[in-house]
Amino acid sequence: MATLIKYKYYDTPEGQDIFLKTFAASKYAVMAGLAASTLDVLMFSHPQGFASTAARVAWYVGPMVGVAAGFVVTTNAMQNIRGKNDKINYFMGGALAGTILAAWQKAPVAAVPAAVVLGLAAIVKKTSVEEGWSFFPEMKTGLSKVLEEHQACKCSAR
Repeated sequence: MATLIKYKYYDTPEGQDIFLKTFAASKYAVMAGLAASTLDVLMFSHPQGFASTAARVAWYVGPMVGVAAGFVVTTNAMQNIRGKNDKINYFMGGALAGTILAAWQKAPVAAVPAAVVLGLAAIVKKTSVEEGWSFFPEMKTGLSKVLEEHQACKCSAR
């Protein structure tokens, strides 16, 4: 169980440990779905009762997990089928995620644009991994940051 919680998507090469990769991506999808559904429940839909609130949360969380799982499974299946670890695999995963997103919103007109946009976003992510870009740099907080800055400037106590 601890392996599932601590596992990160890029801990193993593409095409391996697909279940762990799916779980890792789904963790973030659940968090995003809970955030979006909380905003919707509190600000817009105002459902009455537990069942309708749970249904509203599930309306957000379920498709987001489906998008994440679809991306991971498609990307890794393409890796295993084609035998190549390239940007086309990520584009295909992003395209599938876009079609799931359009189906969730019941907007067939949005399927192709969503597939293209999410496919291109997946290519950008793949490029960032290959070239070592960081979209969200690691944040240091608390006392460790203060101590690290103090040691870096080599200030003398007066």
